[in-house]
Amino acid sequence: MSKQIIATPNAPAAIGTYSQAVKAGNTVYLSGQIGLDPATMQLVEGFEAQTVRVFENLKAVAEASGGSLADAVKLTIYLTDLANFAKVNEVMARYFTEPYPARAAVGVKELPRGAVVESDAILVIG
Repeated sequence: MSKQIIATPNAPAAIGTYSQAVKAGNTVYLSGQIGLDPATMQLVEGFEAQTVRVFENLKAVAEASGGSLADAVKLTIYLTDLANFAKVNEVMARYFTEPYPARAAVGVKELPRGAVVESDAILVIG
């Protein structure tokens, strides 16, 4: 099975040695996204704004792969403060409908660039 690298200017460019996503067969592995504005590569302000930006970035990469967030089968969300869990659920409901993807939420000490939330995803297209 060959792999295809997915890249889009509608999401932040990789800030390290990774791709925005890799497609293998009908499975797409989206790298973690933080709340960076793809136009400025600056972190947006505030927890809710960062969470929205995370899902907008994931959405852009999913669409560049030929899929959408509706194709997500697994998300992992990383939070520097688990007290924000309810707000993540609220924002996530704007982007996902039932049946929801499987998900894990993990409390972490810190994230790149001082972000307060990050998420990655796995899609199955088709």
